[in-house]
Amino acid sequence: MLIAILSGFLFSFFMVFVGKYMKGKLALLSALIPLGLFIYFLQFAGRISNGEIISQTYAWVPSLGIDFGLTLDGLSLIFCLMITGIGFLVFAYTAAYLKGHHYLDRFYGYLGIFMAAMLGVVLSDNVISLFTFWELTSISSFFLIGFNNNEEASRKSAVLALAITGIGGLLLFAGVVILGNVVGTYSISEMLSSKEFIANSPQYTLIVALIFGAAFTKSAQFPFHFWLPGAMKAPTPVSTYLHSATMVKAGVYLLMRFTPILGSTEFWNSTLIIVGSITMLYAAIHTLFRTDLKGILAYSTISALGILVFLIGLGTEAALLAACVFILVHALYKATLFLITGIIDHETGTRDVTVLSGLRKVLFPVAIAGFLAAISNAGIPPSFGFLGKDLIYEATLHFGNSAILLTVLAIITNILLLYAGFLAGIKPFTGKLPDTFSKVHLPSFLMWTPPLILAILGILIGVFPSIIQGSLIQPAVNALGETGSAVELKLWHGFNTILALSATTIGIGLLLYFFIKPSVKIEAAIKKLEYLSPKTMIEGFGIAFGHFSKIWTTFFQNGFLRHYVSTIILFLVLVMGYTLLNNTNYVLNFSSLTQLTIYEVITVIIMIGGILYTVFSKSRLAAVAAMGVVGLTISLIFVYYSAPDLAMTQFSIDTLTVILFVLVLYRLPKYLKLSNYKSRIKDGILSITFGTLITILALEVLNEPQNSEISEFYADNAYLLAKGKNVVNVILVDFRGIDTFMEISVLTIAAIGVFGLLKLRLTTKDRAIVKDKNKI
Repeated sequence: MLIAILSGFLFSFFMVFVGKYMKGKLALLSALIPLGLFIYFLQFAGRISNGEIISQTYAWVPSLGIDFGLTLDGLSLIFCLMITGIGFLVFAYTAAYLKGHHYLDRFYGYLGIFMAAMLGVVLSDNVISLFTFWELTSISSFFLIGFNNNEEASRKSAVLALAITGIGGLLLFAGVVILGNVVGTYSISEMLSSKEFIANSPQYTLIVALIFGAAFTKSAQFPFHFWLPGAMKAPTPVSTYLHSATMVKAGVYLLMRFTPILGSTEFWNSTLIIVGSITMLYAAIHTLFRTDLKGILAYSTISALGILVFLIGLGTEAALLAACVFILVHALYKATLFLITGIIDHETGTRDVTVLSGLRKVLFPVAIAGFLAAISNAGIPPSFGFLGKDLIYEATLHFGNSAILLTVLAIITNILLLYAGFLAGIKPFTGKLPDTFSKVHLPSFLMWTPPLILAILGILIGVFPSIIQGSLIQPAVNALGETGSAVELKLWHGFNTILALSATTIGIGLLLYFFIKPSVKIEAAIKKLEYLSPKTMIEGFGIAFGHFSKIWTTFFQNGFLRHYVSTIILFLVLVMGYTLLNNTNYVLNFSSLTQLTIYEVITVIIMIGGILYTVFSKSRLAAVAAMGVVGLTISLIFVYYSAPDLAMTQFSIDTLTVILFVLVLYRLPKYLKLSNYKSRIKDGILSITFGTLITILALEVLNEPQNSEISEFYADNAYLLAKGKNVVNVILVDFRGIDTFMEISVLTIAAIGVFGLLKLRLTTKDRAIVKDKNKI
């Protein structure tokens, strides 16, 4: 499994060198990577269906108890097959959709990184590695969403998506670290046995809140949903892969994975039910007012994600079964509709549903795929979607006192989703073909075959649900901690309440589709209320925080070094002074100190003289020379206390500093006019106060009983472990080693930036823009 994950990263790495050869017909070879991975994971279906859980563990950071653990069970298998299976179709689709694109190799590289990162998320058994791959999905999706980086809207959408999901990543990291400390392990499989212990922990609410924050931001739950419609600026393969089958379901996966560990509490279930129900209904209503096909699909995707969170919140066996089925249902029909939207946009140049019609006459195979996907989306038999919708109603109808309310919410949501699915899958292909689209032709089979395959699968699995019943759905439900009755998926359950609810949903949904037409005017009217939307409020908060940060930074970072130093010293004075005043245990015992010698007294007097001369001198060069005197007296003090190495270092550095100061100040005005005595008095008081506090602190340290444990450790191990006889040198080398490593990292980043500037080739137009900006 580790090789399966690394294959995506290796593919992206090799694209750097061979990508220029993969922009033509050879681009299709890229699809072999996800196809091979799909076949690899598919072979585990038999073992997983027999109850086997496949685990692999590699040592990662043993000192912190962190291993690189991988686990393949029923839940992760479903996601792995979606990631690689739909990934294969998207890779093939991209070869035709972006044919001839200058950065096609780069696009495939981003897709490869994202695919590998998603596999890492769903296969990780260690929460730290899960977080690592989680962040990689955010970073790679940033590049994919902003792929058309010459467009401002694409760049803005990419930054917004990265900001929202990045904040979620920080919350996830905090949550899993606290969880690991509470349980004493970072292994998810080991946490399963500590469910009650975690639930009774004082940190339980905090852990769950942090996990929720990560899941809600990633899976576009209200009020963090707004980044997903904006991400539709990305090319269609990105929308298909990230926003229907994989990335946005990472949050759902996180909730499902932690359900056996953190679930079955009132806080867990109630929060998910409330957030999920608000999200699914709010987003479904928004589909009524959209005219862009991608916009319609974006909000219907958010609604579907809300349904999944809602079902996880219900937490019953029927609800978790419905969630497992609906994950596949949604992936199949939504990926189909996104691919179809890409074909329509690619061939007609528009996604405006108000002007699209009659395309069945020129895009007949695409129309078939759209019709089948819309049928599955609507839950009309014999589609797979019919099974999914029935299971949702079964879960809500058996949920105690809230059954009626929850069922009504589910019905309304499904009615609106039916409307959205028909708009995207059927509306563009029915009616009369406009003259403007008469020359539209069927694209490459690489574009229309993938959606047709997915649409047919949506019907085939509906007719023969046994295909996935025991091999995928049953193991997934078992992985969620539900090991009760066996899963039984059937297309026909007889005449019952659930069938009546399904018929009602379909009937009202069809009436809605035939009587409510998309309107640009209605969409424009709704946009006037956008100032009340969560997006506007959160962006407003971001702008306000930016203004505050600017004021704060301008006050503290005003460009004057003396201001920075004064601020730092003042802060230290306040902290240390407060500590000293509130702690009466400080006792200065001067009797334990050695007596002063005449040499030390003379040296201190010379030092004080040098300081006073430096402060009150009107000559810069004289002040520099006096500072040199102060440095030399410090060297003498080091000699007195048997530190010749420090004395030589101080002497060398001080001498060099004085020389450099003289060279720099030589050509400046000879005398410095002393002014602003108030400022100088303030600085003097601050300096004397700080010096006094440091003196008191140093004397207090001298009075503390010495603990030789650390000294003995270095004395015993300096030569054995570091091969050094001088303990001080060993310590310096250890610390300098870490410091040097950081310096190398900084230099490497700087070198990459310099290399990028050297390789930059501006066009004539770009140079003109740069010149204009320089003039401004």
